[in-house]
Formats: sequence, C-alpha cells, structure tokens
Amino acid sequence: MQFPFGLLFSQSFEANEVGEEKMDQLNSGGVRVGVIEHKAYARVGLLGNPSDVYYGRTISFSLANFWASVKLEPSDDLVIKPHPVHDLVQFQSLHHLMNRLQNEGYYGGVRLVMAICKVFFKYCKDNKIDLHKGNFTLSYDTNIPRQTGLSGSSAIVCAALDCLLDFYKVRHLVKVEIRPNLILNAEKELGIVAGLQDRVAQVYGGLVHMDFRKEHMDELGHGIYKPMDIDLLPPLYLIYAENPSDSGKVHSTVRQRWLDGDEFIISSMKEVAQMAAEGQAAILEKNYSKLAELMNHNFDLRRRMFGDDVLGALNIEMVEIARRFGAASKFTGSGGAVIAFCPNGPSQVELLEDACRKAGFSIEPVKIGPSRLIDIDAKTMSR
Repeated sequence: MQFPFGLLFSQSFEANEVGEEKMDQLNSGGVRVGVIEHKAYARVGLLGNPSDVYYGRTISFSLANFWASVKLEPSDDLVIKPHPVHDLVQFQSLHHLMNRLQNEGYYGGVRLVMAICKVFFKYCKDNKIDLHKGNFTLSYDTNIPRQTGLSGSSAIVCAALDCLLDFYKVRHLVKVEIRPNLILNAEKELGIVAGLQDRVAQVYGGLVHMDFRKEHMDELGHGIYKPMDIDLLPPLYLIYAENPSDSGKVHSTVRQRWLDGDEFIISSMKEVAQMAAEGQAAILEKNYSKLAELMNHNFDLRRRMFGDDVLGALNIEMVEIARRFGAASKFTGSGGAVIAFCPNGPSQVELLEDACRKAGFSIEPVKIGPSRLIDIDAKTMSR
C-alpha cells in the first residue's frame, strides 16, 4: 500500500490518537522541551563485502571519524528543513550551480528524511502501532565525505529513524533487527541499490558480525547479527580521495551473472562470505596476520569478479599504495575509500602516510564508534 507524500506531510500523520502531548513548552533556560537529536556514524566493511546482498556474511564497524546527525523539534506543522549546503537551490551564478552539481550531485538529504518518515509511518500502520498526532521539524547535518563508500546516505536515514522512534515513544515496539530493513526500504523508495550490511552496522554501532544466509533471511526476514568487542581490533587506517569523481563508472554485471547461475561468481561470493567467518575467529584470537591475509584476499576476489573498469583506477591505486608498503588493504564499501592495516607498526604507518600525502590521498587513524544500543533496544532483540 502506498502513501502519497501529500497525505504524509499534511498537518499531521494520519494515525490513531493516543493522547496528544503539549511539546512546545520552554524550560527555564529558554530551550524547547522535547528536542531530540541522534547521531549515526559512517560505516566500514572490514570483511565479507559485498556478499551481504548474496546471502553471505560480513564483518563491519561504525566509523566515528565521520557522522550524520538529525535533530527533531516539536512544532505546529510537520517540516523537513533543507540543509544550507547539501540541499542548496539558490546559486550565485550558473558556474556556481555547475560546481555544486559536480561536487554534490543532484540530491541532498531532504529526500532521505522524507523517505524514512514514509516507511516508518507505513510500518507502524501495518503493525498496528499507534502514533500520537504531534508534529515536528526535522533537520540534518553530515560531515561524511561524499562518494567514499562510507554510507553517508544511510547514516542520515538511521539517525532520522532514531528520532522518530523516540518522538513517538515506540522504540520498544520496533525490533532492533528490523530497523536496518526499514532504513534499506527508505533508500529503495529513492532507487538506491544497496544491502543490509551498512544499515546493520549503523543501527548497532561498534563491531558486528552479520550472517545473511538464505535460511535466516527466509525464516526471520533479517540476518543474525552478533556484536563483537571493538578492543579486539588492531589499529587501522582510513585512506580516501578528496575528489573521487574519477572512480569507477562502468556498470557491474555481477548481480545479473549471479542470478543467471554463473559458477565463478557464485563460488567467489561464497568464498568472500567465508572470509567473514574466518575473520571472526581471527579477531577473537587476535590473529592479526590472518586478518591481514583475509583483507587482501577479500579485495583480490572482488577485483577478479568485478574487473578494473568497474572498480576504477583511483580506487585501485588507493589499495595498491598501501600494499606497496606491506600493509593489508581493501575497500570499505563499493569504492572511494580504503581500510588499511599496517602489521609492522608505526614505522610502516609513517611510510604509508607520506606516500598517501604525495599521491593526494587523505589518511587518518580509524576511530571505531561505540555501540548505539541502549537497554530498551536490547529488550527487543531476538534471544
């Protein structure tokens, strides 16, 4: 059942009233009561990607170096505020417009926020979850670099969903395992093609092993997600391009080949998925030489499946610049950024940092985001 945006964003949600609250009071400090703000971090696929969309397994973590934040303020009307940079519609000149489109693309975050509102509303309606009639104003901000494969779009959606859960006080009624599906469905509304891995990492936070095997997906509607101790990971480094516009542009045929039963693609995806299972054991044992081996093999298999034209010369150079100094490296996602591990320590890191600067790449130590789950979330999780 589809709900037109005109209905969704009129005076209020068309939902059952369970007691309207007065939410626009000011406290003694002049701050509006009921303001809700949530932050969702960028995401790094450590092992197993892209097998999440092929009934595989992955290990991912939230990247606290970058984040998106969404603020919800109770208001008389329902308002989605455009971002002053990412949703710009007024320009100084045609040249300014062209530069903006080249660097930011055609779409900002307003459409993402609207889409999760629609998906959230429909989910609640379908599952007989009552929503009060209060209205709100949603605004967002983000510092996640664009086109870097760090899941900037889903971070905005994730933070917005958390705001909606708290505003309507239904966090206890929406299972944690289901929330990544809602985020993915919102992005599908906009034609964004992606998998669950990114959304799981951003909903849970921290380090998560994810099992998307078909039997789980068919029976539960989601995978089996197991948080891991972030302190088990060695120091890692993020490499990314400031201007990734010349990354891969050629459309991949891997998905269609997998659907057509291509034996090489099917066997390779199974092998990539197995790396996440082996990686889970390696991380638990702090077997970092095995972790480095798996990271390199993950990328090498991806390269054989997708081909250099799809991956893009700039993306491949980021991986190879790390390997020239003996570091393990692979994509964080679909390209645009690379995660690197320097098993030989600080001297190796210094060489890599110098080489990245000379090549025009940014490099910085990884900060792993903490778990985003609170007690009320844990109570909704499957046992």
